[in-house]
Amino acid sequence: MAKEMTPVEAFLAPLAKIIRKHRDVEALVFWGGVDGWDSSPSEALEAEEIVFYAEGLLIDGFHMDWTLVAEGEAVEHLRLCFWQDGAPPPPIAAPWRVEAEGRWLAA
Repeated sequence: MAKEMTPVEAFLAPLAKIIRKHRDVEALVFWGGVDGWDSSPSEALEAEEIVFYAEGLLIDGFHMDWTLVAEGEAVEHLRLCFWQDGAPPPPIAAPWRVEAEGRWLAA
């Protein structure tokens, strides 16, 4: 019998699927707060780090938006946006095409 996924695992399942399909995709991590989003990513994650990194933060009570960014027909990168309290800061201006996205709001 298959193990039932936790809510965090179910939320991250689409990211895991993207990573299996695009094994060289990179994730850029952004942090948000009352003043908005950091202007540049705090770090870049390789594909095998993405789900593990996000899972730890979600379990610790962070909120998360993720976006699969594409340019033309090619996947460019994943944007992982985390914040801790309240509503999310306004979205980051997007001069790219969004291929897929998701949002986790911590309880």
